[in-house]
Order: sequence, then C-alpha cells, then structure tokens
Amino acid sequence: MLSIGEFSNICKVSTKTLRYYEEIGLLKPSEINPENGYRYYSIDQLEKMLFISRLKSYSFSLEEIKQIMEGDSENSDRLYTAFLRKKQVIEKQINDYSMILTQLEGDISTIEHGESIMSYMDNIDVRFVDVSKICILHIRKMVQQEDFPMEYSKSYEQLFKTIATTHLTMCGAPMVLFHSAEFTPTGLDTEFAIPVKECVTGTRDFAPGLCLKTVVKGPYTDLTSVYAKQTKWAELEGYKCSGPLFEVYVTDPSLARDEKENITEVYYPVKKT
Repeated sequence: MLSIGEFSNICKVSTKTLRYYEEIGLLKPSEINPENGYRYYSIDQLEKMLFISRLKSYSFSLEEIKQIMEGDSENSDRLYTAFLRKKQVIEKQINDYSMILTQLEGDISTIEHGESIMSYMDNIDVRFVDVSKICILHIRKMVQQEDFPMEYSKSYEQLFKTIATTHLTMCGAPMVLFHSAEFTPTGLDTEFAIPVKECVTGTRDFAPGLCLKTVVKGPYTDLTSVYAKQTKWAELEGYKCSGPLFEVYVTDPSLARDEKENITEVYYPVKKT
C-alpha cells in the first residue's frame, strides 16, 4: 500500500487533487485508517491514475472521465466512441486555430504596412438586387446560439426528406431567414427553408423584394462583418431594414474540402427611409 503522499509523488498529482478526486468519486483510496483518517492507495491504482491523467491530457472533463471509467475497461466501446468524438473536436479546434493564425498573420502584415486592420471592410461588395417571390418549404423555430450547428443539420435533413417523400422539385439552394432582431433567452427566431416549385402544405410564399446583396467566399465566421457593412451602407444611403435577413448557401458545406471554399449569398431587405 502507498500513503497519499507516496502516491502523489509517484503520479505527480497533488494530494489536494487526490482528495478532490475522492470527493467526486473518481478515484477513492483503497483504505482509510478510521483512527487517524490517513489514506492509502493500492499499487493497482497507479495505473488507474495514469489512465485518468492520459484522458485529462486529451482535454476530457472530469465528468467525462468519470462516465468513461464507469465502463470499467480501457478497451470498451464507450472509450472508443469517446476517443473518436474527442478526435473530431480537436481536429476542428486545430482547423479553427489555423484560420485564426492566418488571419492574425494578415493583420500583423497590415499593421506593418501602416494600414488599419479593419481596412478589409472596404473590400466587402454591397449591391442592390430585386429578389422575386419564391415558394419555400420551411421549418421555423427558436434556436439557441450554441445549438445552431445541430439545428442546421437536423432541419435540413427533415426538409430534404419531405422533398423526397412528397416528390417536390427544388428550385434553389438551401437558405436561412433570421426573424429576430436579437437573441432572446428563448433563442433566435430562425426559419430554415428550401425553394421549391410546388406550393403545397408546409410551403409559403417569400417575397423579400429590394435587398442589399453580398457574395461571400470563405468561412461562415466572415458573415458578421458583411452584416455590419450592409447595415452601415444602408444607413449612409438612406435605407432601413424591411424584413428578415437571410442567407443562401450556394455550396454544400459538407462537400467543401475547406471552409475557404464556402460560397454564401447574404441578403439584407431594405426600403427607403
């Protein structure tokens, strides 16, 4: 048996951390002396502690680690599935940081040339278009910000299934309409839609009319800058928003090899003030 101090020294984990692991039921001592409260760990628990440390190095939370260890096997399906999911999360983080690094390097270069890092806003093209009435198959719901990726996938899957089962004809790219001016505790009023030729149950007419339009090639994180430019442009030219902002996804993001290949049309309905 090993005292808590010996166990701590071998595993390079503080006694405070070990006591916390005991408190949350992650790693309990093999024995506790009832007279003095001294804690002792078995030799076998060294491997368990190393396993916990390995999972922590992969950025698993203590709650996630606890759930994994409930399977009581390092080779369990639970562990394999958890590792695959964590791999996907880390790969996305690497991709996100790569994009951030590229943007940061660009900003550094811009500053070195004596220019403002916001000068890229001047290159965002805004133009007037008149968008004709279309018929859309739609799903409208309140969506929390963190749930958008899941809701995009779930809603479009449902819409495409309806199109297939009812033999509707698509006549445009998938789109999203944002009916809320701001996020509320219940989320953002969002309408997922696909233009179709047939007007049937579950469809409606959508006639935005005069809009400001910007075509964006790149990640969806760039769209916030576009909305800012369109809002400013409308105010300067004497126009105001007249309906829900909407985005049309020209390219399927699931088929794009790189987020830089995404093509999105951003529309800002307006009318003269």
